[in-house]
Order: sequence, then structure tokens, then C-alpha cells
Amino acid sequence: MADTTSIKLSDDLKERLGKVAQRVEQTPHAYMVQAISEKVDRDERRQSFWDEGRKALEEYKRTGIAYRHEDVMRYMMEKLAGKKPRKPKPIRVQKTRR
Repeated sequence: MADTTSIKLSDDLKERLGKVAQRVEQTPHAYMVQAISEKVDRDERRQSFWDEGRKALEEYKRTGIAYRHEDVMRYMMEKLAGKKPRKPKPIRVQKTRR
């Protein structure tokens, strides 16, 4: 069983919530639970995206291994066109340029 949490809504927001929830055939409670769940999911995915980006940057700074933009774009465009392109070859960037 879930714990109870109270939330204070302005009268205006409470009225708007009631109207929208009714239009989508949900109770205001169900509507709020779904909205909060969607927001938490989105923010967790966004945070994961940033965390993965930070890890990739750290790995790049440590190793200097990268891919040329042109090679990656060619690969992606050919892949989207249904072809079986060669994977881009990694390059090593000098420490002074990282």
C-alpha cells in the first residue's frame, strides 16, 4: 500500500485539474499520479542521459579515442538508407587537443 501524501493546489489549478481529468475520463487523483509518474520518468531519463555523457567525456579525456564527425554521419545516413555500411574507425586525439 502506498503512503499518503498531501499536495496543496491553488483553487484555479484544482478546478483546471478537475476539468481535464474529467475530459480524459480519469479521477483527479489518477490524473495527478500519472502526471507525477511521467515527470519522474522523464527526469530520470534526462539525468541518465547527462550521466552517460559525462562518462563518455571522461573516457574520451582519458583515452583520446574519438570518431570523425564525417565518418559517423556517413555511417548513420547509409544505415538509415537500409545499407550495411562499414563502422567508422576510431581515431586518437593528441592529449594537448582534448
